[in-house]
Amino acid sequence: MLWNIDQTLVDVTTVNRVAYAEAFERATGRPLMRLAPTAGRTESELFHEFTARNRVEATEPMLAVYIEALADAFARQGKMLRERGRVLPGAAAAVEAVGRLQGTVQSVLTGGIRPNAVAKLRAFGLDGALDLGIGGYGSEVYPKATLLQVARNRAREKYGQPFDETNTVYVGDSPRDVEAAQFGGAASVAVAGSATTLSQLREAGADVLLEDLTDTGGLVRAIERLTSPQRTGH
Repeated sequence: MLWNIDQTLVDVTTVNRVAYAEAFERATGRPLMRLAPTAGRTESELFHEFTARNRVEATEPMLAVYIEALADAFARQGKMLRERGRVLPGAAAAVEAVGRLQGTVQSVLTGGIRPNAVAKLRAFGLDGALDLGIGGYGSEVYPKATLLQVARNRAREKYGQPFDETNTVYVGDSPRDVEAAQFGGAASVAVAGSATTLSQLREAGADVLLEDLTDTGGLVRAIERLTSPQRTGH
């Protein structure tokens, strides 16, 4: 079971924006004047989008500085993270309930870099039920579909279980998350977020649609159905 973080489990938009601005200026020497849609994107994708929108010629050394600066900027915002961020409705109970499912291993698949992802989860007590060592993170500079496969391979190696496309579920909030599940070989549970609607997620081809994570029982039943032998044909 893989969870997206931003706008699926938590909302830390203000802190993200402050960190983006600080990291961009440190990497490029220019202020970040024009933002870009962030849903479903990795940090490397966002950096290149930011540079294009702000008419900066991106280089690989710039990207490396940006990633390092992003972690530094975010680390300084610990107090703001708790004050201005929030756990989304039902998220804590959902993670706890899914963790009780027999044979389930939970981790994250996020466009955020690992230090920032860990900080977000720990700030709101969501890290305890997740194995963050096997997750897929934007700091690895892969598209999310590839990160999904990376995370699944890590889970196989650590737990010795046959995790594959028949028993992997990705919960996200954007059409790009649904696409990552489709291309990476996983079922998708799509939760309407601040920037996406159920109609958009339906058009993207999500296997299950949810208004939010407050219906814990419904989420658990959906996961059981998506990973059942009857559905997969095994």
